[in-house]
Amino acid sequence: MFTLPHSLPQRIGLLLLAAFFTYAGVSHFTNPEFFVSIMPPYLPAHLELVYLSGVFEILGGLGVLPVATRRWAGIGLIALLVAVFPANLHMALNPELYAADGAPAWALYGRLPIQLLFGLWAWWATRPETDPAPVGA
Repeated sequence: MFTLPHSLPQRIGLLLLAAFFTYAGVSHFTNPEFFVSIMPPYLPAHLELVYLSGVFEILGGLGVLPVATRRWAGIGLIALLVAVFPANLHMALNPELYAADGAPAWALYGRLPIQLLFGLWAWWATRPETDPAPVGA
């Protein structure tokens, strides 16, 4: 049920992915004010959406560990990154709202390509292995 990839880089990447998204999801419950503050005003039910995205981050983070759910959890994390992209875009387009937090405008724009990198990370770490297991493994 729980089998790590044979490749050491992919194994490390998978474990870090699981830890990162699980921690991020938990932080939606321990520090919801931050996440509510970056919600675009055109979205309804900010707190509820923060909690919902936290649940999906936790599910995705834990879901990448078992082989049976790894692929779908990876796809789900990529979909989640697409879903939360408007909040990151909102921050970049409205830096004056976040100046009090000490975030420079360049850092807010820097979050946008990082979302793409996170998506590529999720895809790479959860893709099926293409090379067979070593003999005797």
